Amino acid sequence: MANLASTWYQQGRSSEAEQLRLQVLGQYKSVLEEKHPDTIRAMANLVLTWWQQGQFNAAEQLQLQVLNLYKSVLGVKHPDTILAMANLAVIYHGQKRYDEIEKVEVDVLDLRREILG
Repeated sequence: MANLASTWYQQGRSSEAEQLRLQVLGQYKSVLEEKHPDTIRAMANLVLTWWQQGQFNAAEQLQLQVLNLYKSVLGVKHPDTILAMANLAVIYHGQKRYDEIEKVEVDVLDLRREILG
């Protein structure tokens, strides 16, 4: 189901992708715990769909959950956590929140420099 939702997302069929991604997320939450990597990934995929649809406020709220879950499960320096931070900046761009974009992107850059040298 998740793969079909991704296909629909890539085809621009965001409404159908959203419905299927909501189903996938609901199933993962009922079978797996919220901190399971597949559940977090399903949340992140739903964020992408909402971002594509211009639902920036909903995308932001869920992306903040994704980021906090990655921080608690994987740690601040994990690549998935850093990517989640960068994705939050993209959402802020859609909201024209430029001061917040800069702060998040500086944090992302600092972490990448620390990790990659």
